[in-house]
Parts: sequence; structure tokens; C-alpha cells
Amino acid sequence: MTTVARPGRTRIIWDRFAASDPGLLRLMAGLRTVAAIALTLLVLALLDTAVPHLVAGAMTAMVTTFGIREKKRAAQSLTLALGLPVAGAAVSLAALLRTHVVAGDLVFLALIFAAVYGRRFGERGTTLGLIGFQVYFVSLFVGATAAELPELYGVMAVAFVCSAVVRFAVVRETPQRVLDRLRKAFRTRLAQLLAAQIELLDAAPENPENMEKAFDEVRHGTARLHESAMLIQGRLEDGTQDAATAALVQRRIADAEIAAERLGVLLLNARSSERADTLTLHLPDAPLPAPGTRLRAQDDVTKTVRRDLRALHLLVTHPVSRERGTALAHVRNRLLGYRDEDNVPSGPPAVQEVFRGIGEMARAVLGLRIALDGPQDDSDDTPATARSREELDAEDVGIAGAEEVEKDAADDQATGLRRPTTRAAVQVSVGSALAILGGELLSAQRWYWAVLTCWVVFLNTASTGEVLVKGYRRLLGTVFGVVAGAALAGLVGNHTWTAFALVLLLVFLMFFTAPLSYALMSFFVTAMLGLLYTLLDTYSVEVLVLRIEETALGAVCGIIAAAVVLPVPTDRRTDELLATVLEKLREVSVAAVEQLSGGPAADLLDKARALDKALDDLRASTQPLTHAITPLRARRQTARYVVALLETCAYHARALAATAELVPYSRTVAADPRLKRVGERMAHNIDVLLAHVREESGDAAVESGPSIASLLEAGAPGAPPRGSITRRVLRHLQRLDEGVVGLARVLGAPRAGAGRTGPASADGGEARAQGGALGG
Repeated sequence: MTTVARPGRTRIIWDRFAASDPGLLRLMAGLRTVAAIALTLLVLALLDTAVPHLVAGAMTAMVTTFGIREKKRAAQSLTLALGLPVAGAAVSLAALLRTHVVAGDLVFLALIFAAVYGRRFGERGTTLGLIGFQVYFVSLFVGATAAELPELYGVMAVAFVCSAVVRFAVVRETPQRVLDRLRKAFRTRLAQLLAAQIELLDAAPENPENMEKAFDEVRHGTARLHESAMLIQGRLEDGTQDAATAALVQRRIADAEIAAERLGVLLLNARSSERADTLTLHLPDAPLPAPGTRLRAQDDVTKTVRRDLRALHLLVTHPVSRERGTALAHVRNRLLGYRDEDNVPSGPPAVQEVFRGIGEMARAVLGLRIALDGPQDDSDDTPATARSREELDAEDVGIAGAEEVEKDAADDQATGLRRPTTRAAVQVSVGSALAILGGELLSAQRWYWAVLTCWVVFLNTASTGEVLVKGYRRLLGTVFGVVAGAALAGLVGNHTWTAFALVLLLVFLMFFTAPLSYALMSFFVTAMLGLLYTLLDTYSVEVLVLRIEETALGAVCGIIAAAVVLPVPTDRRTDELLATVLEKLREVSVAAVEQLSGGPAADLLDKARALDKALDDLRASTQPLTHAITPLRARRQTARYVVALLETCAYHARALAATAELVPYSRTVAADPRLKRVGERMAHNIDVLLAHVREESGDAAVESGPSIASLLEAGAPGAPPRGSITRRVLRHLQRLDEGVVGLARVLGAPRAGAGRTGPASADGGEARAQGGALGG
């Protein structure tokens, strides 16, 4: 039997980097933008272009590169072609109206309205609006005049061509390549989560600090794995050759994610003296359950668990070997053997559950390896491994033969000023008008910085609270960026190309950090501006201080507009998204229970991912409630607890959906009509929560019946055996039911046998409602 080679140190470092940037999306965005700017500067320099026009070309190349978000190359080409005349019109308006202050301001406001309103037409409308606004801003920044228009048209054309060359020839990206890198990132993050679980197993109970640190790594790794799964979900349609392949990859990714999270909960439960549940993994700063004695460091059973976790890690990190008689085959066979009850080692029930979880994780990894790496040599299979392969093959046939489910797009039913794009366009226009008036009082030459800030604080925000948080982060990044910009400008002096080189570095850092921290991105933007002012011979400390003042003014104007003009209060926004999450949770859980009880088949995994997407939107919308600057601590605690409860419910719903999809073609999962009553009660309880969140009157109350597991296990003849799929289904139903009842308690929804109360805080106390289901 051959040994398995360990990956080199360079490979390990690269894998960790790739896992920190799934699909290398941030890296490629930064490289593509920097390459487009560098090529533009090179071409313009060869044409002996003046420095101000070099700056204009560089900034145009930056906008045209990062602004295009479509995934297909044909769509990107069309957007680039349409963007050039839009840019030409914007620079013409800015130059021709330069001396007509009032007319120029009115046209700028009209352009701002059109750019924001254009978002309703999808990614292309958003991109063209962004190009129009940013090129107009660039024209103001470099002081474009009517006499310079012919040369500026040429500069814009060069920037667009260079952006196209880089996008389609130099830093080429295809949906297939991105999806392939996302798969590798998922595999790496899965391995990192397993490594964190090993650290949790090895952490000494006598050292609570190490235990907490190991548990935090497990929690963080679980969240990162889910993030990778969601990114893959968004790229499957364009990155795979057909719908069947996409469905197969989706299925295997979901299996691995669910199995990994379940294994973490089982391991935590085995290490604790009390029952641990999924909520502990999702609630920030949740206390670690008290350590127990079921897994001692030197026990034989603990050594076996550690060995098997390391074996799982080995299976995940090593590519499929086509050699016969490898060590990997032996490892795989041993782990899959735990799916047979006779092979589960003796020990406390909680520890035996860990071994069963390892067996299911091994099956998920086997399915993942087949889906991602292709067929494998099965000559060394044991009977247990052969049965697992047969199950996976049956599922694959079922997935390939399933009819494609038509997905209805969620059309925006709002009209007029209630339409989000129209409302945002009006708000941005009003805020920009205020920013123009105030900005010109501060500086007649650089008032546009206030307008730019007002514009950006409305990007990807939907409520007053989100605008407030984004404005705060931009101002924070700007203040520190001014200091850095002053230092860099002093170091560079009159060295033009050194300044451009540093600008390229800062642009890369700006795009690489943008998805991670808006404040950090603002820092790099402001530092870059210090260098650009140096290139334009307009640098001074006073100019950078003015940048802070204009930024603060623009943020304030944006907040005022968001709060006064067609406002969307944070509580209303979060309640709308909370209702959406509850709707999706109802769809998934009820459909899964119906299929588990013998009902018709449905596309459950797509429903589960729709739930995850809605939950991600809710999580983002609660940032104003959970941000460190919020003074209402009880409200922050309540919001965090509600999101954590929903994440717990979503996990159990995903697990039920994944199991229910096996019913039509699995030998180990059978429909049970007794579950139908459970689904009806769960649907009723979620309906009560929805009515409460929407403030609809009614006499219905959440019902908390007896334990689902005890109801179905009562009576020895019908009790499912330990370790069976049926028992696991019952456990997920039990936890999901508990989560829904817990949401009723926290949100203050009416409950049978309990008075109507206000929202409960995470520590069990009461948080006074101040408007909205989340207490704010």
C-alpha cells in the first residue's frame, strides 16, 4: 500500500490564500483593474499625453473595468460598446457646461437621477449609469474644457480599448474558470473547518481560553464554508455545461456543507457536559457549553476520533489518485464503515454519534470527489463503500432525470415612488442637491467631493440606518487616508511615474479590500487621491483637509435625504426582510416534510438556497442594529439572537431538504406519513410569526406541542433504531420546531398558554419594542 504525499509548504500557503479569497474574485478584480490602468497609461504615454489627461484616462479605465459585473463575455462586450458613447456624452456635458454653474449643476443632478434610476434595468443599466456619473466626475476633477474635448474623446477611447484588451485577452475570466476556483476554495475551506474541529477536540478543558479560541475557529470556519457554498450557487448556471451537472454539483456541495456543520455540533456535544445545538455555532459571542469528560485527551476512543478526523482531512485535501491499492482507499473504506451500526465503536451515545457523523461526512466527501474530480477506481471498495457508491449513483440518476423546475423571477410589484430604484433616485438627487449647495460654500472648485460621497453612501443600501453606517465608515476611512496621502505625497515629490506606480498599488488594494471593509477601501481611495493631486500640481494639506470636510458634508446630506425624503426606516426594512425569510423557511420546511411523508417531489435544494439568500439579505440589513456604534445594546442583542435563531432554523431546513430529496431513489430513506401532522403544525406556527411581523390582527397563536421525537418514538415497535436516517430526520424536525417556537418568544408573537409580551432579549429578559419586530 502506497503512502500519500503531503503537499508542499508553498501549496499550503497558496491554498490558504485561495480560501481567504474564494474563486480569487478579489484578486482577479484588483489585477484586472490595475492591468487596465497600466496599459492605458503606457499607451497614452507613448502618445505623449499631458499629465491631466493621463489621470483622466487612468480613472476612466478604472471605472470601465470594475463597473462591469456581467458574467458572460458577450454581455460584457455589449456593455463596453454602449459605455463609450455614454462616457463621451458625460465628458461633453461636463466640459461644455463648466462655465455655466447653474445649468451644469442641474444637468449633473439629472445625470445622477438617471444613473440611479437605471439600476432597475439590471446589471447593464447599473453599469452604464455608473460610467456616466463617474466620467462626469472625472471631467470635473481634471478640469476638462471644451477645447480639450477632441483629445479627451481619444483618451476615453484608449481607456475603453485597453480595458477590453485586459478583460478579454490579458486577465481572462470565464464562468467555468471562476466556478472551478470556487470549487477548490470550498474544498480548502472544508479542510480548514475539519482542522478547526480537530483543534477543538485537542483543546484542554483545563484551559478555557484555548477552548474558546478553538470553538471560535469552528464557528468562523462554518460561516466561511457556507459563504463558499453560496458563491458556488450563484455561479452554477453559467459555469456548468448543463442543468444536470449544475444540479449534481449543487447537491454534493450541500451534502458536504450539512455534514460538516452536523459533525461540528456532534463533536461539540460530545465535548460538553450539556446538550449543544446549532444555535451555539451561529450566535456571536455565545458561551461555550461546559466541558465534559466523555472525550478525554488520552482515551483510546478520543485517539480514534482524532485519527478519523485527520483521515477525513486527508480525503478532502488530496486529489483523486487513479493508482490501485492506495492508502486513501483504505482510509475511505474505514470511515465509510461507520455508516454500518455494527462498525460503530462502543462508548457513550454522544461519542457514538460523532462516529456516525464521521461516516456521513466520509460519504459526503466521496460524493464531492466524484462530482468535482470525476469517476474513481473502485477496485479496493469494501461492501460498505460499494453501498455508498450505489446510493450516490442512484441519486445521480435521479438528479439527471428530474424535470427542470421553472424558476419564477421575483418581479418588483411596487410602482411609482414606492419602487426602490425610483425612491433611491429621488433620495440621491435631493441629497446631491444639498451636497452641491453646501459643497460650493466650502469650495467653489472641489464641491464635487461632497456629491461623490452622497452618491456612494446610497450604493447597495436600502434603509436610513444602512446609509448612516456607510457614511460613518467612509468618513473614518477618509480621515486616516488623508494622513497616509499626505505622507505619500511628501515621499513622492515630483517623481511622476513613481506616483503612478503607487497609485496602481493603492488601486489594487482598494479593490482587493472592498468586499471586506468599506472603511479600508475608503482609506486607500483617499491615499490615492493625495498622489493624484500631486500629479496635477494641486496638492496641499489644505486640499486634503477639505476632502475630509466635503466627505463629512456629503455623508450628512445623504443621511438627511434618506431620513426625510421617502424614508425607509431600518425597522421597516428589517421587518420586510424578516417576513421574506419566514416565507422561504415555510416553503422549505413544509415542502421537505411533505416529501418525507410521501408527498410529491419538489426542487428542495433550490428552495433552501433561496432561504439562504434571503437570510443573507436580512443579516446585511441588521448591520445598523448590530454595529458597534449603536447605543441601544438590548436591541443589538435581540437582532443578533433573531438572526442566529433563523440561521439555526435554516440549517435544519437545509438538512431536511437534502434528506427529503433522497426519498424517491434511496434504499435507506423511506417516506413516513406520520410526519404530515408535524408539517401542518410547523406551517401554522410560521404563519403566526408572519402575521405578527406584518402586524396583521388575528387570534391564532404559536403552538408548542410535545417533543416530536418522543411522539414518534413512543412504543417500542415503531421506534427508529439509533443511528438511522429516520432518527436523524426526527432530530432535525425537533430542533426546527424548537427554533420556530424560540422565534415566537423573542419576537413577542402570541403563544398558546402565554400572554402577549414584548420581544425578549438574548439573555431571556425583555427588550422594550421601539418599532419593528426586531425592537427598533
